[in-house]
Amino acid sequence: MPPRYLSTALFKRAAANASLIRISLHNAAAPSTAFSRSFSAQPETNNKNSEPRVTTAVTSNGIVHVKLNRPDKLNALDLGMFEAIAETAESLAQDKSIRAVILSGEGRAFCTGLDVKSIAKDKPFKTMKQLLSKRCPESFSNLAQDPGYLWRQVRAPVICAIHGMCFGGGLQIALGADMRFATPDCKISIMEAKWGLIPDMSASVTLRELIPIDVAKELTMTGRIFSGQEAAALHLVTRCVDDPLAEAEKVAKEIAERNPDAVAASKKLFQNNWITKSEEEALKYEEELQRTLLGSWNQIATAVDNFGVKLPYINRKDGRE
Repeated sequence: MPPRYLSTALFKRAAANASLIRISLHNAAAPSTAFSRSFSAQPETNNKNSEPRVTTAVTSNGIVHVKLNRPDKLNALDLGMFEAIAETAESLAQDKSIRAVILSGEGRAFCTGLDVKSIAKDKPFKTMKQLLSKRCPESFSNLAQDPGYLWRQVRAPVICAIHGMCFGGGLQIALGADMRFATPDCKISIMEAKWGLIPDMSASVTLRELIPIDVAKELTMTGRIFSGQEAAALHLVTRCVDDPLAEAEKVAKEIAERNPDAVAASKKLFQNNWITKSEEEALKYEEELQRTLLGSWNQIATAVDNFGVKLPYINRKDGRE
């Protein structure tokens, strides 16, 4: 195994080479937090004049519509987006008046994963530390996991409307919802394999409730892009419809007419009893595995291949080194 400083130096050199040949980072399809932790830096932050990363609107019947609001970036995730989604979910979890939540994306896509361009800058270790840190001491999920996981803490049902593209971290956010409606032709992927990493935004909790382990392995290990129609067949989405947002609104209104205590209890019942391994154990193991990959030789070789830089793989570690 080459020493870590050597792999880091090669990675920086590869990044410089990629810049010289003018490879566009903006159009690269990104995973969840995966790429940021080995190739990123201080993400863009909000300022007083910028548009909010997430918007919310409440209807008279207690339904809250939450929109990811970076349409010019296909709602890709920068550090500010991670924080805004987590804060929104956390706030809604404290509001007892909410009857249902609709989660959607503004513009042409739900969410295309990480905003590679905004985070492929300096100070990668600072960004890594922020994403792997817990936002409050009592939490067992980190900032990277919060945008997907914290929707499970909202007592009201969360319904996600998916259109356009839903890649990497975008999919893991959607998986945190209680239901997902998608267009038949939308493009979906667990894309972390493209960067030599694993999904690390709470998929180890949410995927196991939806699909068999062999399907989860196949989608994760290949990182292939599939349609909303296939996602429905695999039970990753609840169903396909031509207008996911209209369907989400319809279902939310139906739920809002039910006993809110029974609805909240139903959500808690299934989440607590559907699986045997605790969520804390799953999230901690997810983070542990990701830490073993970040900055490793083979992960860097996978990542820089996306920019036309070829590095050889070495023998895998198999968790014994």
